[in-house]
Amino acid sequence: MTSGKKKRMSMLDSLAAAGAPSPASQTGAVTPMMTSNRALRSARDAVDSHHVWELDPASIEDGRMADRLDPADVLDLRDAIEANGQTVPILVRRAPGEDDRYLLVYGRRRLEAIRQSDKVTKVRALVTNLDDDSALRAQISENMGRRDLSFIEKALFAKDLVSSGFGNQSQVAEILTVTKSSISMAIAIADMVGPDLVRAIGAAHGIGRPRWESLGRAIDENGLDREDLIGIAKEARENAETSMVVDDVASTNDPSIQAFLAVEKAVTKAIKPAKSPSPAPPSSVPLKIGGKRGGTVKRTAKGLSIELADGDFADWVETQVHDMIEDLHERWKQRSED
Repeated sequence: MTSGKKKRMSMLDSLAAAGAPSPASQTGAVTPMMTSNRALRSARDAVDSHHVWELDPASIEDGRMADRLDPADVLDLRDAIEANGQTVPILVRRAPGEDDRYLLVYGRRRLEAIRQSDKVTKVRALVTNLDDDSALRAQISENMGRRDLSFIEKALFAKDLVSSGFGNQSQVAEILTVTKSSISMAIAIADMVGPDLVRAIGAAHGIGRPRWESLGRAIDENGLDREDLIGIAKEARENAETSMVVDDVASTNDPSIQAFLAVEKAVTKAIKPAKSPSPAPPSSVPLKIGGKRGGTVKRTAKGLSIELADGDFADWVETQVHDMIEDLHERWKQRSED
């Protein structure tokens, strides 16, 4: 903002705050420039709406609801702005009761990129007149329409909107121009995974709803320790970030993707059923009849079997087997009672 423009805006702010009339005209007659605070602020808003201001980044406060999981990841954007300038202004609104202070509506990454720059000292901004609710709606409209918000970022943002009291699921769905069922499903998935674990993993662009849902169900239904998984996610991110810097690994090695894969692997390992022990080999005992081997008694997982060598004795046993088994069963019962 030029010094002349800043001076004019400060004068409008001061007059509006005090409700004071304008300076007297040259003829000495006192004629108020505006008759109310509303008129003064309307004039200031009219000036705002026709200009892109250059503001000090330090004069802008960002107390909005977070919609990105990696808001500090702006190095590439900073380099682009330093090379080509800031082509798209951010949107701010005036801080109530504070001269030369602004509240961010949208443009967090552009603002952060310029804050981190040693070459660009001013941020180009549009100044609008919005209340808290309208500012949040503007943020939602701008941010949810971007293609670079991942599924889980949108899910967590929707959950935060409902939790903050902005509206119920139907109202949030209407604002985000999606169905209520998709909002319900997204919030349920964010709850199953756990917000803290989601933030530890990060945006994970390219990981869609099915894999997040599968991960969340596995964690929730098996009662896995999310704190342990958070540690795994953070370690995977740190390793991936170190590799990108030290080993010059391609930027496609997204740390948040690596964190998701590490957690997914740990969850799969934790719920994989232990390998069933191999069944014991069947035991076989020779059956002697008349001092000679006449068959085999075999014990298997299914039960006990008796094999007799083919012959007259085997034929006779076949005809008597039912009575013999009944007799053996009665003897066994009597033994048990004794």
